Amino acid sequence: MSSSFYEIQELSSGEFVLKRGDEESSGEPLVTIRFSAESIAFLGAARFEVAKAMIEAGMEAAGDLAEQAPDDLAAEFLERPVLH
Repeated sequence: MSSSFYEIQELSSGEFVLKRGDEESSGEPLVTIRFSAESIAFLGAARFEVAKAMIEAGMEAAGDLAEQAPDDLAAEFLERPVLH
């Protein structure tokens, strides 16, 4: 089983995406976050930290769900390290 690293990228569109670090840049992101103009104005430069926290919370929730119903795919997901 190969391990994967994940990376958060900010696109030129202002969206934040979570991708596997070992995939080509053209691969489909696992998660996409888009903030409204109002949110961007409120958050300013902190929007990356907010996007990161949102992704971390989602991955933690997915891990909790996987623990409740383990299978081979869930086990593989839980063993992958996360890189920020």
